[in-house]
Amino acid sequence: MSNRDGEDEGATGRRETADERADRNWNDLLQEFRVLQTGVQILAGFLLTLPFQAAFADLDGTQRVLYVVLVLLAFVTTTLLVLPIAVHRRLFRLQRKDQLVRVGHVVARCVLVAVSLLIVGLATFVVDIVLGRTAAVVVCLGMALAVIAATIVVPALVGRRVSSH
Repeated sequence: MSNRDGEDEGATGRRETADERADRNWNDLLQEFRVLQTGVQILAGFLLTLPFQAAFADLDGTQRVLYVVLVLLAFVTTTLLVLPIAVHRRLFRLQRKDQLVRVGHVVARCVLVAVSLLIVGLATFVVDIVLGRTAAVVVCLGMALAVIAATIVVPALVGRRVSSH
C-alpha cells in the first residue's frame, strides 16, 4: 500500500519506494554473489592445481571423469556469477533495476545449485582418492543430505517461522 509520499509499506514493513527496494535488493544480491564468488574461486583454484601433482597420474578412469566434471562445473559456476554483472552493464542507466533484481535472483538460485553440486562432488572426489570408492559413496550421500538441509530445509523452516509471526 502506497502512502502519500509514494512510499510503499508492503510485506517488508519498510517505508521505501519501488526504486529504493530494487536498490536494496540488488545490493543484497551483490553481497551474496561476493561470498559465493570467493568460495567458487578457491574451489576452482584447488581443482586447477591437481593435474600438476605427481599423484594425479594415479587416478583411475572414474576419478578422472569426476575431476573433469568438477572443473567444468567450477567454470560454469564462475560464468553464472559473471552473468548478473553483464546484465547490469547492459541495463545500466536504463531505469530497469527491478528487471536486474529478478534476473539476479534466478541466477543466485542457479549458482546455489551449482555450488551445492560442486561441494558434494569435491567431497566425493577427495574421499574417493584418500579412502576409496565405498567411503566416497557414503560421503557423497552424507554431503548431499547436508547440502539439501543447508540450502532447502533450513531456509524453508526459517521462512515458515518468519511468516507465522
